[in-house]
Amino acid sequence: MQSEKSAVKKILEKAGITLDGSNDGDIHIHDDRFYRRVLLQGSLGLGESYMEKWWDCKRIDLFIEKLLRSGKHANEITLPLVLLILKSRLLNLQSRVRAKKVIKEHYDLSNELYQSFLDPHMQYSCAYFKDTEDLATAQEQKMDLICRKLQLKKTDRVLDIGCGWGGLARYAAEKYGCSVVGITLSQKQATYAKERGKDLPVEIRVQDYRDLTGETFDKILSVGMFEHVGHKNYYHFMKVVHGILADDGLFLLHTIAQNERSSSVNPWVEKYIFPGGMLPAISQIGAASEKFFVMEDWHNFGPYYHKTLRAWDEKFQKNRAQIEKQYSETFYRMFRYYFNSFAGAFKARRIQLWQMVFSKGGQDCVYQSVR
Repeated sequence: MQSEKSAVKKILEKAGITLDGSNDGDIHIHDDRFYRRVLLQGSLGLGESYMEKWWDCKRIDLFIEKLLRSGKHANEITLPLVLLILKSRLLNLQSRVRAKKVIKEHYDLSNELYQSFLDPHMQYSCAYFKDTEDLATAQEQKMDLICRKLQLKKTDRVLDIGCGWGGLARYAAEKYGCSVVGITLSQKQATYAKERGKDLPVEIRVQDYRDLTGETFDKILSVGMFEHVGHKNYYHFMKVVHGILADDGLFLLHTIAQNERSSSVNPWVEKYIFPGGMLPAISQIGAASEKFFVMEDWHNFGPYYHKTLRAWDEKFQKNRAQIEKQYSETFYRMFRYYFNSFAGAFKARRIQLWQMVFSKGGQDCVYQSVR
């Protein structure tokens, strides 16, 4: 046990982290089994041991940022990761059947849970914190940014792939006068979105993107959904969008992404948060889109996701009693670790937030980038 503790201590010290230290990013160990578990299981053991109260940290986001910047987890090879890589290569983890798994285990938990930490528009994606520190304002700015990038007008028929609770569809219809079709695989999200958009030209469907055929849309957007498409399906996703986009239309893709190409995700995230989730790299998006689209604009505002996740965590903590009553303390700690571990990864610039605008090359003009 002592040698295991010494090994972990050396790793943490290289990252500027002190066991039982006084800095916000230092960790405090409550169970000595922590050391062996982390050495054997890596990120999976780190996350699970936090859920089980084996350790605590005042600012998990800073702890994770330091670990990632030190390079420790960049080359982490553990048995859970190896098994996950093999599974992702052999299987299509985002098939029609498997796609429903993340809906059931994450998005369909309850609308009330998401209301406990999201803004009034129920935007479950990165906010645009330009010249503001307020979450609700930043989310409205994100929605308006998307609408302006798509050059929305009243005559447009718009498709929102992965519309969530319908906040962006409702915003576009209300502020820009266009008609919007939103699709989601979550019945709970669809019910909520239909109710909120019933007085506007908004149609909400429970539908898989792979079934989008025989229609035409002037503008198409997908926000926070591409992370669930999977590398085996990127090409088909682009092909589907190309087939239903008007020749002079625009397509905006908003997605979390990673710096290096990979066919797997963090084992803890795969097990507890986003089953089958996968973050694309530049090369994967490029390869999937090059036969279908002209790249008009590429915008990275990943650092704003750190602020977004920290704002969610702050609201989440204020509703702790309600959440633990409905679920459990372990669930509460799981979500807090999720928020802050992702926040740390964004702070360390290991993952990014990209907004890309594509066209079919039907317009002979310069696309004017919007920021």
